Amino acid sequence: MICGVDTDIPLEPILELIGVFVGAMSGALAAVRKQFDVFGIIVLAWAAGLGGGMLRDVLIGAVPPVGISNWRFIMTAVLGATVIYFFHPRLERARRFIEVLDAGALALFSVVGTIKGLEYGTTLTAAVVVGVMTGVGGGVLRDLLSGEVPVVLHHRQLYAIPALLGSTATAVLWWQEAITTATSVAVVAAVFALRVGALRYQLKAPGPWRGTVR
Repeated sequence: MICGVDTDIPLEPILELIGVFVGAMSGALAAVRKQFDVFGIIVLAWAAGLGGGMLRDVLIGAVPPVGISNWRFIMTAVLGATVIYFFHPRLERARRFIEVLDAGALALFSVVGTIKGLEYGTTLTAAVVVGVMTGVGGGVLRDLLSGEVPVVLHHRQLYAIPALLGSTATAVLWWQEAITTATSVAVVAAVFALRVGALRYQLKAPGPWRGTVR
C-alpha cells in the first residue's frame, strides 16, 4: 500500500532505499574528491544518504530517525560508500558524476519525504515542506561537512525548485487519490530530468531584482 492507495509493490521503501544508496554514493564521491580517509568517506556517505531522512523524521515526529535506527538504511549507505571507495571514476570527472547522483537522490527523496509526511498525518503544505527538506537535506549536510558552500544556496542553481515542484506534485496526487507506482515513478523521473536538464543547459533561478524603484 502506498499513500492510501493499494498497489502490488510497496514502492515507498524501495524508493527510499534507492535514494539512500544514490545519495551515499554522492557523499562518498565528494569525500574521495577531497581526499578523505576511509572513515571520512563512510561518514560523508551516511550524511548524504541519510541526512535528509533524519531531518524529515525529526520534523514529523518519527522517532527514532531511520538514519540511526534502521540497519537496512545504514548498511545501504555503507554499501554506497564501499562501491565508490573501490570503483570511483577518475577524480577530474568526479564533480559531474556527483551532480548526477545528487539529482537522483534529490528526486527520490523529495517524493518519498512528501509521502511519509502525509502518512504521518501532516497537512498538504507541511508535507511539501518536509519533502523539500528531505530532498535537499542530505546534499546540504554533505557540502557542509566537505567544506563546500551548499549547492542549494549558491550559483542560483535550480536545486530546491525541482524538489518543490516534485513535492507539490506528489501532494496533489495524494489529495486526488491518484498515487500509484506509475505516477510516483513519473514524478521522480520528472524531478530528475529537470535537475539534470538545468545542469546540462545551465538554467538558473532568478537572482535579485535589479530594476529601479520609483
